[in-house]
Amino acid sequence: MTVLLKDALKPTLMQTTEGTGCLVHTGPFANIAHGNSSVLADMVAERAADMVVTESGFGSDMGCEKLYNIKSRVSGMKPDATVMVVTVRAMKMHSGRFNVIAGKPLDEGLLKPDPSLVEEGAANLRQHIRNVKAHGVSCVVAINAFPTDSEEEYEVIRKVSAEEGAYATEVSRVWADGSEGGIALAEAVKGACESGESDFRFLYDLEQTLEEKIERIAKTVYGARDVEYEAAAKRALKRIKASGHDNLPVCMAKTHLSLSHDPKMKGAPTDFTVPVRDIRLSAGAGFVYPLLGEMRTMPGLPSKPAGENVDIDENGMPVGLF
Repeated sequence: MTVLLKDALKPTLMQTTEGTGCLVHTGPFANIAHGNSSVLADMVAERAADMVVTESGFGSDMGCEKLYNIKSRVSGMKPDATVMVVTVRAMKMHSGRFNVIAGKPLDEGLLKPDPSLVEEGAANLRQHIRNVKAHGVSCVVAINAFPTDSEEEYEVIRKVSAEEGAYATEVSRVWADGSEGGIALAEAVKGACESGESDFRFLYDLEQTLEEKIERIAKTVYGARDVEYEAAAKRALKRIKASGHDNLPVCMAKTHLSLSHDPKMKGAPTDFTVPVRDIRLSAGAGFVYPLLGEMRTMPGLPSKPAGENVDIDENGMPVGLF
């Protein structure tokens, strides 16, 4: 760990193919961690540019919610706007008619133009926009374009976004056309930031109980009816309160495949109960993380990870890296 952390404080400065600076620093998954770039990288970027775009992983129910309620508390930096990235095929998937399996070819129905399927999955986008607006932040919807999309499908997304009060909806073709493919989106984001529409607010107060914080997120962001605590979670609540750490923010650990805790529940599920299996304390990081349902908290590793061969010699130099 000493070797790994030796230079960990220093953000990596990279650049796009067109020369725009990019800072890469930390990259935790938002399903098992906070899912955001470091506060340090954002602070460096703020001093070097007029506008900073920082990524928060997966969606409004995960990295975005954690940026609002954890990262913004720590940094003191408040978002002027949020860019919600959406794809036509993702909205079709949230209709519940398709079974997407990582590594396997997509169902042909996801690739053929069909505005009605986009409409069926629109509830998911609606909830994501509502989650952003629940924090008082202006939302710009960015449609990440694919060659299989149709203009009629884009119109459905524009209509849904407008009905939910999004500031703007623009198609992004940056992947194909570089910066030329993102000018309209960039102008919309700039307009949202300068509009003064955002009035950022936290979803909960740190003085609230852990149960209140958890339930506030589950009911407001996920759409749950209730929260159920298993025996291990109840014991953990008592331990955390006794240690005086119950005034920390909450970093929920859950699936990224659904707004709920259950990856099979697509769209915008309601009337469900969130099971809290356990609650763990990360005192150094400054949050507690409840485990919602069955999930791993570490990525898979081989039986003998390469890290076991890494060490520090008597001169303080790393060994075993190569």
